[in-house]
Amino acid sequence: MSAPGHRGVAPDASPAGHAAGLSALLLLADGRFPAGGHAHSGGLEAAVAAGRVTDVTTLTSFLRGRTVTSGAVCAAFAAAACAAFEADPTMASGELGDLDAELDARTPSPALRGTSRVLGRQLLRAARAIRAHPGLDPLTVTMPDGPHQPIALGVTSAVFQLTPHAAAVAALHEAAAGPATAAIRLLGLDPFAVHAVLIRLAPQLDELAREAADHATTPAERLPAPSAPVLDISAEHHAAREVRLFAS
Repeated sequence: MSAPGHRGVAPDASPAGHAAGLSALLLLADGRFPAGGHAHSGGLEAAVAAGRVTDVTTLTSFLRGRTVTSGAVCAAFAAAACAAFEADPTMASGELGDLDAELDARTPSPALRGTSRVLGRQLLRAARAIRAHPGLDPLTVTMPDGPHQPIALGVTSAVFQLTPHAAAVAALHEAAAGPATAAIRLLGLDPFAVHAVLIRLAPQLDELAREAADHATTPAERLPAPSAPVLDISAEHHAAREVRLFAS
């Protein structure tokens, strides 16, 4: 895709260019990148405080549960946002708005809605700094508080010339790796053991990414909606805590 009036670096359609784009996207989605993810634990800190995650075994269960619920939802919406922007970046704001509203409805926790929009706004800011694209400008007008993070991730994937499947992969990468990294800081777990957990989760994440990519052109109101009530409730409790290491 090469939009008229593109102001950024000309995209490279070669396999090497695609690989470079995917690498950049995964770096943007990484919790250590200054797009804001490093300040968030994806609900892990609240789970640790409640005694639900105490070791590698319970961390594994937490990550599996998170990825098949909120992670799967985020991946499907990221894939759909990527497809919408890729189809016509000059006319995508309306469809992206529908996706954003549907994702808002699937996020009952006000704390999680706020976090998602903060991360989405920061991600778009980073994307615009790295690869300016005229299709990004209207989003700052139509969504002044920022789009939800998966919407921003899908749009960024399209700007980087990537597929809806790549957007889904990045969303699931963030859903698993963010809390896993937080667990090392919160519980002092062996980093090698934690990364072994992520490797063991890879087949599940691959399958979830394929399923999410299949929803790239699904109408917004029919996108997946598996819920994670404990994550929603814990997010509200966490937001009220006076002392916390992570913002969420």
